[in-house]
Amino acid sequence: MVKKTDEYLDRNWQIGILLLRIFIGLRLLYGVVDNIISWQQMIEFSIFLENNGFPFPLMSAVTSVYVQFIGGLLILLGYKIRVTSFILIINFLVAFIVHLLANDTVEGMTPALAMLFGCLTFLFTGPGKLSVKF
Repeated sequence: MVKKTDEYLDRNWQIGILLLRIFIGLRLLYGVVDNIISWQQMIEFSIFLENNGFPFPLMSAVTSVYVQFIGGLLILLGYKIRVTSFILIINFLVAFIVHLLANDTVEGMTPALAMLFGCLTFLFTGPGKLSVKF
């Protein structure tokens, strides 16, 4: 029974990458959709960045939000995932550093860390076979 399960999982490992892509992609979209829908939310994010010493806080906020939004869509599709992941890794390394400097808890850092490590995984694995090919 264990051997058959292992064989099945070995043959279908691509499903695991797809499931991770779905989670990371949807979480990225969920995390920024409020900023896209509401300019007031974007301004609040900009103020947060300004309070944490970011240069050009509004431009930084808009850039981060749209990098995550477009990145989420591309990860869901599995298109250009290594380049997308590299860009998102930079974004979430910065987010992690901000959490550290703000003395945030591990629980507070977990969403950024989940995105960071998910994108690191995609950098190494690529999108898997279950992805959009153009």
